[in-house]
Order: sequence, then structure tokens, then C-alpha cells
Amino acid sequence: MLSVLCWTGMLASLLLVLNLWPRAMLAIAFVCFLSFVSAAQDFSGYQSDGMLLEAGFISVFFAPSGLRPGLGRPSPPSRASLFLLRWEWFRIYFESGVVKLLSGDPEWRHFTAMDEYYQNGPLPTWIGWYIQHFPHWFHAATAFATLSLELGLVWLLFLPRKWRIVCFFIVTSWQLGVILTANYTFLNYLVLVLGVLLLDDRFVLGIVSLRWRSRLLTGSALAEAISMRSKGWWAPLSQPWRIVKLTASSVILTWIFYATTAQMLGNAHLPISPVIALEPFRIANRYGLFAVMTRGRYEIEFQGSTDGQKWMAYPYRYKPQELNLPPRIYAPYQPRFDWNLWFASLGSWREYPIVPNTEVRLLTNDKDVLELFSENPFGREAPRQVRVLLWQYWFTTMSDKRATGMWWRRQLLGLYAPTLERAPDGKITIVEWPTAQPRE
Repeated sequence: MLSVLCWTGMLASLLLVLNLWPRAMLAIAFVCFLSFVSAAQDFSGYQSDGMLLEAGFISVFFAPSGLRPGLGRPSPPSRASLFLLRWEWFRIYFESGVVKLLSGDPEWRHFTAMDEYYQNGPLPTWIGWYIQHFPHWFHAATAFATLSLELGLVWLLFLPRKWRIVCFFIVTSWQLGVILTANYTFLNYLVLVLGVLLLDDRFVLGIVSLRWRSRLLTGSALAEAISMRSKGWWAPLSQPWRIVKLTASSVILTWIFYATTAQMLGNAHLPISPVIALEPFRIANRYGLFAVMTRGRYEIEFQGSTDGQKWMAYPYRYKPQELNLPPRIYAPYQPRFDWNLWFASLGSWREYPIVPNTEVRLLTNDKDVLELFSENPFGREAPRQVRVLLWQYWFTTMSDKRATGMWWRRQLLGLYAPTLERAPDGKITIVEWPTAQPRE
């Protein structure tokens, strides 16, 4: 069933790109993704999922009506939906800046938050490896610029259009830098697209060639004329239906604005029942990225053995593991298994049952779990024991990389989770308990 949801959502997304019945395709994609997020549970607790659901739902009201609306001139977007999409863009930035201040993290106060940022994120990139080796003054300036952008620059949204255009070019350049230096799935791509709404038609017409400008203006005028001629004797009958739609959309969009504003203000002296009512749909969210910076990079490694002496590691598809392999760029794709293991490495195995559950399934060569790794080192014969090691990773220095060709260096911290053994009768027992100490 989950596969059907995914394929249906992807088909709806493709038809949306082809501009075929955009409102219906957005609604279908939203329902499919909401269903996936609800079913995925531990694999879908990310802020990026809420961002996409919120933007997708509001876009149903933003998109033009009709089966083939073309440029959508006869059905312009409501100002309320445009405002809410810009409002989401603003909140993603501003709330992220606020949580950095409220967290009390000394990394942000001392402008050291970016010193090891590029190596400690969930999935670094090879470009981030090089940026990591820039001098401290560069990282301090980047930390200051981050706070300035999130807490100050984004307020240009509410100023006249020329200031919004200036803001667009600054934040777009910023997002492109983030995309190249870190794999934050589709999060940055979504924020990048939302930022386009800071522009307007007048700006676009001013930068396209004369030939395209004529085609755009002619196409818009023709579409509007066709729309006017299509209004027949039934037009008066449609008026009540239009009033119903306008009323419903006004109520829904106002509700979302209230819920998001109440959350941003911390629900101070405001009724929270409207906020709670929207929580299952994740269309009115509170955001806040990097409130506290990760102070180390830790990696969980699953290993199996047939005799308890010789151990072989299960190689990951995306996470750093081999020291000589450069970190790659995967976004906007999100390998959710690898992401969850990054979060688990910062805590205890008791808090993240995904780790011991994976051990149990590796003991039986579970096909679905093995597909999460790049290969199965044991072939058809399942291992008798499985253990989980915890390593700390660092980027190598420039000189080390030139001398050895290694992108990473690492140090073993101990066993992260209990070592499990499968007896001949199929019973699974614990043969060794974790030894790794808690991380900072």
C-alpha cells in the first residue's frame, strides 16, 4: 500500500509539472505525502516534511483552476494564498534565528557555530570538506551572517517590491551555498522555490527577451479572452458556488495564519484549540533549525560475524564509512534510514529502537533491511552475531589528504548497542552490553 501511495504521488507530481489540472494534482500529492508521513512514523519526524505539507496544501489555493490553465491569467492566485506562502518562507528563516538565540548555545553567542558545521551534519558533501578548512574568521563571519539574515534581512519581505527583489537575490545565493555544502534533503530546495514568490510578473517580463515577452503577454491576453467568452447562460448559477468556495478558502487560510502566528508567538494568551486541531495535517507548523550545534560527528556501524571472531561491516549507501571515499551530494533525495542513524548516534540505543531492531533483522538476512545497505557481506548465509560499533569521525587536514588520499579519520568509541546472537533454535540472546560513553 505504501508503494501505491508513493507511485500515485509521483504521478500526480509529474502531471503537475506538465500543468495538467494543477489544483487536483496538488491535492492528490498532498494526501499521498500526508499518508506516507503518517505511515512512516519514525522515518518522517522531520521539519522538512512539515514544510512541504504546509506549502503543498496552501498551493492548492494558489494554483490556477482548470484542466489546462496555461499561464493561469484567467484564474489569478488569491492574495491570501500568496501571502501565506511568503509567510511560511519568512517563518522558516525567522523562527530558526529566534531558536538560536533562545537556546543559549554558546556556539552561536561566540560565533563558533560554523567552525565544524560542515563535517558534523547528517550527510556532508565534498565541497563542505574544502569549506571546513577555511580560516576561523570566515566561519565566524558566516555565523554572524546567518543570524543577520534570519533575524533581520528577511524582514525585507514586508517592504516595497525593490527591497523584496534585493532580498530574493541575497537569500537565493545563500541557499545555493547551503545546497552545495550540505545534504539537507529537499528542505533548501523548497525554501529556494518559495523565495521566487518575492518576485513578480513585472520583474520577469523585464529580464526575458523581447520575443518571449511578446509571447507571454499575447498568451495571457488570449487566455483571458477565451475565459470571458466561455461564460455562458449558466454563469448566474455558478455564483452561489463561487461564494461557497470563497468562504471556505477564506476560513481555511485564516485558520492557518492564526495557528502559525500563535505558534510563533509561543501561544501567549491565545486559544490553542485551533492549533491543536490542525496538528494531524501538519499544515501549520513551528520551525527552528540548528538551535544547538552538533559538537561531534559520530557514526554507527553494523557488523556481523559467523564465528564471533572475524567481523565484517555492512556498507552504507550514503553515510560516511570508508575513509578514502569523498562525501557526495544526494539532495534533494533523503535517505531516511541514514538520517535516523545520524540522530541515533547522538543519543542512546534505548532511545532509538531502530538500531536493535535492525540488528535482529540482519541476523535473519531480512531482505527489506538489507536493501538499506549497499551490499550484504554474508551472501545467503546469515551471520550468527551482529554488533554495533560507535566511531567518531573528523575531516582529515589538507596535508593528510595530500599525503594519504583520505577524506576522513576516525576513532573507535566502543559498542553502541548490545551484541546479539542467534542460536540454532532461532532464539536471539545478548552476548555483550554497550561500552560507549554518552556523547556531549
